[in-house]
Amino acid sequence: MRGAEGGGMALWRGLRCCRRAFAWLPVLLIALLLLWSYYGYVCELCLVTVSNPVEKVAYLVVFHILFVLFVWTYWKSVFTLPIQPGKKYSGSPALTSSLCLLNNHISPLHESQEQEFHMSYADQERYENEERPEVQRQILAEIARKLPVYTRTGNGGIRFCDRCQLIKPDRCHHCSVCAMCVLKMDHHCPWVNNCIGFSNYKFFLLFLAYSLLYCLYIAATVFKYFIKYWTGELTNGRSKFHILFLLFVAIMFFVSLMFLFGYHCWLVSRNRSTLEAFSAPVFQNGPDKNGFNLGFVKNLQQVFGEEKKLWLLPIASSLGDGQFFPMRTLSEARNPLLTNEEQWEEDGIDEEPQGSGEASSLAIERET
Repeated sequence: MRGAEGGGMALWRGLRCCRRAFAWLPVLLIALLLLWSYYGYVCELCLVTVSNPVEKVAYLVVFHILFVLFVWTYWKSVFTLPIQPGKKYSGSPALTSSLCLLNNHISPLHESQEQEFHMSYADQERYENEERPEVQRQILAEIARKLPVYTRTGNGGIRFCDRCQLIKPDRCHHCSVCAMCVLKMDHHCPWVNNCIGFSNYKFFLLFLAYSLLYCLYIAATVFKYFIKYWTGELTNGRSKFHILFLLFVAIMFFVSLMFLFGYHCWLVSRNRSTLEAFSAPVFQNGPDKNGFNLGFVKNLQQVFGEEKKLWLLPIASSLGDGQFFPMRTLSEARNPLLTNEEQWEEDGIDEEPQGSGEASSLAIERET
């Protein structure tokens, strides 16, 4: 019996390792295409085909600038790990003061204390051992009312992840591929083998922008020599092959990247993530797709920061800590979801299906 269990565990671990290895194939493909494009452009176009020395130097200088920016932003997108909600949350004095004023029964001593998004061991034991949904709801409400949590699930419940055992901060979601909750999760991208979220969304946007410029520049500068090869003005067979494929690959990627980059620019202008574009965040008064929309300029600053000199560089400059985000109206920001225990209990009672005492009546978000 033990041997069968051990064999099953070994098989599971082997499959898991294979899945992790295969997940790097798209990254390897992009790396190989990038290396080939470098060889084709620098060696076959600039060093072999282009005869004008001024034109050759100009092409090489601009190409290497774009190449470095492309590689730099791609590297940051791939290897900047997504951030989980912290074990402790130490909010700003203004936010903590607001929560204390709205929760009159909370002692002012809490202003200087750090609060947990993760369940403590004692709370976890109490929650898991409790079979009554209404008591489980009270346990979660007791934990959540001290945190800057403003959004609900679609059925009006606490956004709780039973896998990570934490109250989800606003805009945080559980990624099934990364097996963790990710702050301001946008999507899991197979082309970077990483989860795009608060920690690397700026890098991902810059990667799309510079890869778009990279493809456009290659297509624009190669086109003239493609025509010369096509009309027979130039006859070098090996360079002809590389230049032909450089043009078509650059155009193909440019078209696909143009739509993807345009879509993410639209998301940034509205201060939405990809997940929020498909499913609007739910506040106390219901779903609001513009709940985090602060206006075009402030939306840009949320992602790129306030220092404009850093906007075009893959250097972390996004505002905030990823656990709290300003909202569209002051009334929403001053009227948090978890104002007091009684409000949670009233909402929970209203939402319970009649005649049902099962655990499924507890409005908790299990996974997203």
